[in-house]
Amino acid sequence: MPVIPIKFGSAPVFTYDVVIQAGLLDQLGPRVREAAPAPGCGVVSDQTVAAHYLDRARRSLRQAGYRVSEFVFPAGEQQKNLATVHGAYDVFLADRLERTSPLVALGGGVVGDLAGFVAATLLRGVPLIQAPTTLLSAVDAGIGGKVGVDHPLGKNLIGAFHQPRAVLTDVDALATLPDVELQCGLAECVKHAMIRDADLFAFIESRLPEILRRNPAALSDLIAGNVRIKADLVMEDPFEHGPRALLNFGHTFGHALETVTRYTSLRHGQAVALGMIAAARLAVSRRLLVPADAARLETLLVRIGLPVRLDALDIDSTLVAMRADKKVRSGRLRFVLPSAIGAAQIFMDVTESEIRAALTVLISPREACV
Repeated sequence: MPVIPIKFGSAPVFTYDVVIQAGLLDQLGPRVREAAPAPGCGVVSDQTVAAHYLDRARRSLRQAGYRVSEFVFPAGEQQKNLATVHGAYDVFLADRLERTSPLVALGGGVVGDLAGFVAATLLRGVPLIQAPTTLLSAVDAGIGGKVGVDHPLGKNLIGAFHQPRAVLTDVDALATLPDVELQCGLAECVKHAMIRDADLFAFIESRLPEILRRNPAALSDLIAGNVRIKADLVMEDPFEHGPRALLNFGHTFGHALETVTRYTSLRHGQAVALGMIAAARLAVSRRLLVPADAARLETLLVRIGLPVRLDALDIDSTLVAMRADKKVRSGRLRFVLPSAIGAAQIFMDVTESEIRAALTVLISPREACV
């Protein structure tokens, strides 16, 4: 059972564990009580996840002595907004949750982001427990304390930093994950490998058939390897003032693609995959990345089943969306560009012509990337 500690500060030290284990949902109640004891607790989930796992979560929490309050909303990125947040406030305030009452985020990245924002703001902050049920939330969204919701002008523009008290990942929950969601989670795994760990990249390449078959051992190793990368960066830079920004590889392009497609035709992981292709193309044009490494990245994304090209793209609208990104500093966009598989750098001097050229590759023949 991998347990990965995440620690912040010196005195007092704030520490929480990321626990990765099959069958962990049946231990949810005792685990939550250990991290955040209180008379009551809240659970936030979406309708898709709730149909599979809410009964088990509720049963375990009640057996641990919690009075359980629940907020379930329709699944989808389109629901990650302030209207849904207000719906959660209405439920939890009416049920008289207290400042010590933990909120359990039972679901994927959308659930974790939204529940985390509710936890950060309800009663000026209540404890948060992340219980990821998707690969994306297990390796990325559920770790590090970045929570928030979308705005019509862009993704995650309203949010906060609110660290969880624990991250409890039940590997068995990935068994019901649709293939496309597994693929989207793998996009974040590839991102971590590209910026920090060439061995992890090679692991994904070699073990991909087992991962796609949901082999529990392969999934546990994959999740643990990714969590360690994110944990190291989060502990070094909890508020993203420096190296933690490396985790945005593929996201500056990807978030803009999600915005211009109105969160309907592209899932987050698919947009990140396309964003990594554009960023790799930009890195090749700057002679930072050798074409062979860009081709290796693209080949792996294709093997996973992720998109690497679009049928059409409004480049002008995408540029407008990128300028609204929360990572803009003094009017300049921040880009993470790979210099090798396992290494990346942050740049603030990318020109509009370079951005246009990188976006153009997404509607070009595949060989144009290299």
